[in-house]
Amino acid sequence: MQELKVPSVGESIVEVEIGAWLKGEGESFAQDEPLVELITDKATLELPAPFAGTLKQILKKTGETARVGEAIALLEEGRAEAAPKAQAPAEAPKEPSPEPLAMPAAERLMQEKGVSPAEVQGTGLGGRILKEDVMRHLEERTPTKPQEAPPPPPPSRPVPPPSTPTQPPADKPWRVSEAVPMTPLRRRIAERLLMVRQTTAMLTTFNEADMSAVIALRKEFGEAFQKKYGVKLGFMSFFVKAVVQALKEIPELNAEIRDNHIVYHRYYDIGIAVGGGEGLVVPVIRDADRLSFAEIEQKIADCAERARTKKLKPEELMGGTFTITNGGIYGSLNSTPLLNPPQVGILGMHAIQERPVVRDGQVVIRPMMYLALSYDHRIVDGREAVTFLRRVKELIETPARLLLEV
Repeated sequence: MQELKVPSVGESIVEVEIGAWLKGEGESFAQDEPLVELITDKATLELPAPFAGTLKQILKKTGETARVGEAIALLEEGRAEAAPKAQAPAEAPKEPSPEPLAMPAAERLMQEKGVSPAEVQGTGLGGRILKEDVMRHLEERTPTKPQEAPPPPPPSRPVPPPSTPTQPPADKPWRVSEAVPMTPLRRRIAERLLMVRQTTAMLTTFNEADMSAVIALRKEFGEAFQKKYGVKLGFMSFFVKAVVQALKEIPELNAEIRDNHIVYHRYYDIGIAVGGGEGLVVPVIRDADRLSFAEIEQKIADCAERARTKKLKPEELMGGTFTITNGGIYGSLNSTPLLNPPQVGILGMHAIQERPVVRDGQVVIRPMMYLALSYDHRIVDGREAVTFLRRVKELIETPARLLLEV
């Protein structure tokens, strides 16, 4: 019997919340098959099986927290390798069924209350129905329950539902409010963002970059680039290159505070914020200073795809020394990006917009992008921050410098 333990999923993450169990007790699994979802403040990750075997006992149920290194299940290796083949046909008929899958606790509750799975909106992975979903459905279905709810609200974790159905005025039936419980990931993101504000001396400095030269390069060589490397030439590879060069010149932004020491990193692992469906995840591009434009674009495309399908590995979200986030893909013109501790710097890219600017005494229209650099003022002074951002601007506006490293 072997223990399934919570792996390290980030430098500053000491505990995770257990999401949906993808295998039940007594079920067999293959090596690398996902067993359970782990919810962190950065993403929802699937923990794969270290070997083929059987899930003997679940020690931590959905919704409970577990510390890194803590056992959450007991596994039995081998012996049940033939079981998956025998079970596969049994599970196959369920897939065509229009009824969504339900967790065991939810299924028992539905049977007790005479509820059909088709009536319940599942919030688990792949639409799985959780026990909380059934309880919420029962509360919404019974009109008298909200009035009896004031005494029992403490036991029910999502307290908002009892107070939700305040009846709108008869003459204004559209004045309805709906309280929806926060997902575990959203709760943790909220806690994490608040923690950043409370534990860092964060400031933000702004500048803008003329994107004409980069746009011209993409227009001229984009098609040939994609044909040769199988990936589009985006803006992000230019910014990764520019950031790495600027970090070499301003090492304070490629550092972290550790106890009473400032640790300067002599390598460049750049975190790239991408949308992961349930929240923002930050996979890390290792040794970005040693990669070509094509290699950077390929790694970003691969990470973005696996973030959407929850296939990123925990170690791929760890160890970044600096982060780049692009709010421009959502149309943001300007923002203040929040630090990703223990990092002390993050660059925010934004939407490109044609604006009038002065060049050689003439007013001309140019495609401009606002840039924002948030930094931890505890170890980064304003001079270094402004110098860094100006250097990034200079490299983007004259991309030939990226090749010549001048």
